[in-house]
Amino acid sequence: MSAQAPETTSKFINLITTKIDKFFAKLSHERNLSTHTVDNYGRDLQRFFEFLDNQSVKQLSDIKENHIQNYVALRHRKEISARSIQRELSAARSFFNYLITEGELDFNPAKEVRAPKAPRKLPKTMDVDQVQQYLSITDDTPIAIRDKAILELFYSSGLRLSELVGLDLDELDLKTGMVRVVGKGQKERVIPVGEQAINAVKVWLKQRRLQTIQDKQALFLSQNGKRISTRTVQQRLRYWAQKQAMPNHVHPHMLRHSFASHVLESSSDLRAVQELLGHSDINTTQIYTHLDFQHLANVYDKAHPRARSNSKKKKEDQ
Repeated sequence: MSAQAPETTSKFINLITTKIDKFFAKLSHERNLSTHTVDNYGRDLQRFFEFLDNQSVKQLSDIKENHIQNYVALRHRKEISARSIQRELSAARSFFNYLITEGELDFNPAKEVRAPKAPRKLPKTMDVDQVQQYLSITDDTPIAIRDKAILELFYSSGLRLSELVGLDLDELDLKTGMVRVVGKGQKERVIPVGEQAINAVKVWLKQRRLQTIQDKQALFLSQNGKRISTRTVQQRLRYWAQKQAMPNHVHPHMLRHSFASHVLESSSDLRAVQELLGHSDINTTQIYTHLDFQHLANVYDKAHPRARSNSKKKKEDQ
């Protein structure tokens, strides 16, 4: 993505825009980031440097830590979420690190600046019965056959959306039941694929051979024979949520969260779940232990005769 500068810009913004474009080119190549992530980085950096421009910053060497702190404080006063501010700071740090490697800066002015702490939200998941309901697709149209294979593979292997749409035919071994994916940071991992997902993919591959194919390597194709897009997958998941009368909005990460939660609930092996999900930091995976505890707490509340107060029980009995 090219950082779009306004029609009337200062020399500083013009200079920064050029450097951001080069940064994106390097970033996309090295870290295999999705278009969505790159777009967010672009908007964040553009907003940040427009703020600096208004603070009379004229060149890179003028940027100090207090400029970054003032920006964070301004965003916080505008009630921007802590998570968004964290993302903006991450984009700034990454860009400044890039400038250091290019010899444009001597230090990273954003290195020690911290964003407000974000409240930790538990990811939304489906329980096993809901997943069963969602995946019980009986339609036999070509699109439905493809979609069933996509949904089964999502849930079976806990893939990210970008990993699924990027899959090539030779990365899925149906005989051994393994799939090889390239995740964040170009890290490769091999994940098991369940029997039902294997069967759904086999049916799709038979249908795939009947299509006009433009992208011969892609596992999943759009109706025009090209590799399926992330937007199309998101739309199809929403379609099937309505079709299968699901109570909540279903998105790709919900299937990934459900996969992780159900595997952890059955195995209690946090390290294994970390490897399956491709998390570099186990702290990221630990959120699923909170989900597991929440599930146990809900079971306890419903089952234990002395878990609830008498007043609450009376209301339910009325």
